Amino acid sequence: MSDKQTKMTQQEQMVRGTAWLTAGNFISRLLGAVYIIPWYAWMGRFAPEANALFGMGYEIYALFLLISTVGIPVAVAKQVSKYNTLGDPKKSSYLVRKILHFMAVLGAVFAAVMYLGSPVFATMSRGGKELVPVLRSLTLAVLVFPSMSVLRGFFQGFNNLKPYAMSQIAEQVVRVIWMLLTAFFIMKLGSKDYVEAVTQSTFAAFIGMFAGIAVLIFFLWKNNLLDALFGKKPENVDIDTKDLLIETVKEAIPFIITGSAIQVFKLIDQFTFGNSMAMFTDYSNRELKVLFAYFSTNPGKVTMILIAVATAIAGVGIPLLTENFVKKDKKAAARLVVNNLQMLLLFMIPAVVGSVILARPLYTIFYGLPQGQALGLFIASLLQTIILAIYTVLAPMLQALFENRKAIRYFVYGVIAKFILQTPFIYFFHAYGPILSTTIALLIPIVLMYFQIQKITGFNRLAVRRTSLLVIILTAIMAFLVAAAAWLLGFVLTDTGRVASLIYIVIVGAIGVSVYGILALVTRLLDKMLGSRAEALRRRLHLN
Repeated sequence: MSDKQTKMTQQEQMVRGTAWLTAGNFISRLLGAVYIIPWYAWMGRFAPEANALFGMGYEIYALFLLISTVGIPVAVAKQVSKYNTLGDPKKSSYLVRKILHFMAVLGAVFAAVMYLGSPVFATMSRGGKELVPVLRSLTLAVLVFPSMSVLRGFFQGFNNLKPYAMSQIAEQVVRVIWMLLTAFFIMKLGSKDYVEAVTQSTFAAFIGMFAGIAVLIFFLWKNNLLDALFGKKPENVDIDTKDLLIETVKEAIPFIITGSAIQVFKLIDQFTFGNSMAMFTDYSNRELKVLFAYFSTNPGKVTMILIAVATAIAGVGIPLLTENFVKKDKKAAARLVVNNLQMLLLFMIPAVVGSVILARPLYTIFYGLPQGQALGLFIASLLQTIILAIYTVLAPMLQALFENRKAIRYFVYGVIAKFILQTPFIYFFHAYGPILSTTIALLIPIVLMYFQIQKITGFNRLAVRRTSLLVIILTAIMAFLVAAAAWLLGFVLTDTGRVASLIYIVIVGAIGVSVYGILALVTRLLDKMLGSRAEALRRRLHLN
């Protein structure tokens, strides 16, 4: 594995790693979003409440996943990269073996905490007794996930992202199959109890993990790594396991703290929105659940697909940044930072703008025609995605440069700002309040992290600004043509149904992707993401 990779430049590793991780994240997120179309329809009149219940359960579950893994996957990748760079791969393999034991225990502890604490979390969320079985169905997934995430981090440390991506896809495919089968049988053929259907849908997370683990074990076997992780301790490895575990956990804790930002902010929304709105307004509990679904759960299915790309970029860059930092290669580190930011902007800005233009048909495909405040809140959440994505890239990047304390401090500043702004914003802006408070609060750590990374690496801020300006110009051209195409298509096709909306998005979306893709190739902007393949594309499309 390592011999092959030494023949690749870091940019090539970056492109290949980003491609695999983006593919895995995108496909798994897409599956996690597409299932909602039949699932939401089968829930009938209970659809908004069912989706709110599902979302509330998953936000608490997501935080438990982050806490139970204590950021270990990224830290494992960092440590594996470090010891491989120092020419000691046996030490990294043995360390991962010991961490697997540790994570199995940690998973059991947090699964028990989540199971016993479910009634408290349900009360805090105003989810009622219906939320308790949903939360408890997720505890088995909390038990298994930490160990699986260590194996993913092990492959990530080698910059071999294919097993990571394939396990994500397998996990999601099996999960979605279970969700749809159980939802159909319960809501169409069985008791029609939507709480039972939601409970089975969340339990699917545990079922899917078996497929993910099977894929990872297959790749361990294929790469002759099973013995390194599960065989006897190598005789020639002198290792202080306790010290290495402590070192790894120390590296991991900052990743969990800063990496949990989106979940923490969403949980603040979940615990404060219903209670605050109950004080300020006369909405019923059902209406508050529906509003919560409109601004949090419903947009989350789409926005997380976009954020998945940011996560992929951040994940690929961490081992490479650490490698350069250990080697004291400041110029290479600076280049990686610029490449990371350029790739993020290259995708995120046009994707969000295009999604906003097509927001109505996009929403209709997933949830039917938007009612009340649904469309406005959906658009506001889409715009917020740019802020979430930038934070998702900058936080682990700063920590890859061993600036853990500052990364935590900046995150804390953001959380404090969120708490200060949350209730007043809910009072003045109601359901838009949580979106606005999160956006402003996250800008604080984003600005601080950006300048700190620049201070350490000395990366070329002018290059980032130039790329930003070029992306904005190309996106504006694309947006104008997409809006014009959407307007003209409106004369022959109305986006009032799921099928019509799908046709609408396919046609207009294809125009947008084609226009932006061609412009990015002509200006050589796409070279930053595709590398040498961009030149081959230009030749094939006669754009040289």
